[in-house]
Amino acid sequence: MFYYLFSYLDREFDLIGAGVFQYITFRAGMATVLSLLITIFFGKKIINLLKRYQVGESIRDLGLEGQMEKKGTPTMGGLMILMAILLPTLFFAKLDNIYIILLLISTMWMGIIGFLDDYIKVFRKNKKGLRGKFKIVGQVGLGLIVGLTLFYNDDVVVREFTKDFVQQDGINEVVIGYQDIQSTITTIPFFKNNEFDYNLPFLPDAYTSIIYILVVIVVITAVSNGANITDGIDGLAAGTTGIIALTLAILAYISGNVIISDYLNIMYIPNAGELVIFCTALVGACIGFLWYNAYPAQIFMGDTGSLSLGGIIAVLALTIRKELLIPLLCGIFLIENLSVIMQVSYFKYTKKKYGEGRRIFKMAPLHHHYQKKDLNEAKIVTRFWIVGILLAILTLATLKLR
Repeated sequence: MFYYLFSYLDREFDLIGAGVFQYITFRAGMATVLSLLITIFFGKKIINLLKRYQVGESIRDLGLEGQMEKKGTPTMGGLMILMAILLPTLFFAKLDNIYIILLLISTMWMGIIGFLDDYIKVFRKNKKGLRGKFKIVGQVGLGLIVGLTLFYNDDVVVREFTKDFVQQDGINEVVIGYQDIQSTITTIPFFKNNEFDYNLPFLPDAYTSIIYILVVIVVITAVSNGANITDGIDGLAAGTTGIIALTLAILAYISGNVIISDYLNIMYIPNAGELVIFCTALVGACIGFLWYNAYPAQIFMGDTGSLSLGGIIAVLALTIRKELLIPLLCGIFLIENLSVIMQVSYFKYTKKKYGEGRRIFKMAPLHHHYQKKDLNEAKIVTRFWIVGILLAILTLATLKLR
C-alpha cells in the first residue's frame, strides 16, 4: 500500500524521501519494526481480552513439573501473530506480486484451520479439537492451491542466462543474454550442480505436474504438523520459527537479487526479493510474541499460530525453490515429528510382540523427554534455539558447500 502511495508521490511531486520505498531493505526494516510494535503494544490488550472471555488453555496432566500451573493461560495468541504478519505485508509489500499474494492466502487459510481447531477446544470444550481428517483436507487444499499456482502461473519463472561468443573486428566478445522460463527446477544441497528438476527424464511430461503438486502437499502438511507438535513449551515454536524466518529472508533476498545470485552461482528468481518483506514481518511477529510467550508464558499461540507458522514456512521455502533444504533448516520440527513417530511405532510394535508397550523416550515429543529428565523449561528452549541457529548457519553454508 505505502509502496504505491510513495511511488506516486515521488513520481508526481518529487517528494523528498519518497524514493526510499523503492528499496526492499528499507521496506523490510519498516515491516519488522511495525510487526514488533503491533505484537508488543497490542499484546497486553489481546491477553486481557482473551482473559475476559475466558479463552484459556485446558491442560492434560502429564506429570510434568509446572505443567498444571499453566492451566487457564490465554490461548489463541496466534491471532496476534497473524495480525503482525498481515498488516506490515499489506502496508509495505507490492501487492501485485504473485508470491506475496500466495503467502497472504496461505497465512489466512492456515489461520482459519487453526482458529477452528482452537475454537472447538475452547468454546465447545472438546479437547480433541478439529478432527484430524478435516485438518488434512485443509492442508491438502492449500497444497493444491500453492502447487497449481507455482506450476501454472505465468509470473512464476526462473531466469536462465546464456553466453554467446561473437567475433567483431577480429576480437572475440562474450554476449550475455537471458530468458525467463517456467520450470520445475529446485535447489538440492551439497551437490556441485545444485539444481534438481521434477520433470524426470524417464517419465512422460504429463506426470511432472502430479509429482510436483504431491511434493508441495507433503511439504506443507509435514512442516505445519511439525510446527504444531513443537509448540509444547513456552517460547519454543515462536523462537524456532523466528530463526527459520530470518534464514528464509536471507535466502529470498539472495535469490531475488540478480547480482548476488550470479556471484554465488545460485538460481535467480525474478520478483522473489519481495518475499523479504513478508519474512521480516514474520521475524518481527515471532520476536514480539516472545515478549509475552517466553517462560513463564502469559499467552499461548494455540493451533491458530502453530499451524499457520508451519504452513507459512513451507510455502516460503517452496516459492524460493528451497524446499529440499527444509529437513536441514527445519531440523527442530523434523526431530520433534520423528520423536513422536518413533515413540508410537515402537510402542505398538513391542506391545504386539511382547504384550507390553515399551518406549524409546521418557515422553514424546522430544522436548517433553527432557522435561522428564528434570531439565528446566527455559534451558530446554534455549538449547533448542542454539541447535536451530546452527542448522540455519549450515543451511546458508550449503549455498557454497557443493
